Amino acid sequence: MCGRFTLYHSSSEIAKAFNLANLPELKPRYNIAPTQEVAAIVGSEVKGGREFKWLRWGLIPHWAKDSSIGAKLINARAESVAQKPSFRSALSHSRCLIIADGFYEWQKTENRKQPFYIQQIDGVPFALAGLWSTWQPKNGETIATCTIITTKANEIMQPIHERMPVILKSTDYEKWLAPTVQQPELLQPLLQPYSSDKLKIAPVSTKVEDTPP
Repeated sequence: MCGRFTLYHSSSEIAKAFNLANLPELKPRYNIAPTQEVAAIVGSEVKGGREFKWLRWGLIPHWAKDSSIGAKLINARAESVAQKPSFRSALSHSRCLIIADGFYEWQKTENRKQPFYIQQIDGVPFALAGLWSTWQPKNGETIATCTIITTKANEIMQPIHERMPVILKSTDYEKWLAPTVQQPELLQPLLQPYSSDKLKIAPVSTKVEDTPP
């Protein structure tokens, strides 16, 4: 799964990495958790364009009766995302890049859970494969929410956890955001475990669970 991640790079570094314009000032965040707002990129109306967007982590399908379902939908499994009613429409029409520069995963031991921090070897920001949706409560403003797609763990992650978030290759960003690409069979090949030789991993203090975002 993916339950916590970081985004501490500056706005200018992120804008350069993702070819973005008009990026708001972003404060460093070292412990982003579900139900919080996350920085994301969605496709714009301009062909091939990209737009920055804040999304609340925990997808609320447009047909949901209330918002509580969002807390249960922070992740979507790559293997079943095209079949699940909560995700299949978003997979075809509302995909996004969730911006991160590292994520946490917990390894179960006999006495506790040991957290590990995973990032790219070069430390640069990357994109997690995400889906997003808008939800309109009966009385209130529209809420934009998202979920992170997960896949089976790669070799470096397997000793820690059986799942990991889908990290997209930069060469796949355009296809993932393209509104004309709607068939699941064209998208499924992108939802693979990231190469182990491009990641580094290190144990961190258990205090990460108590650290504010």
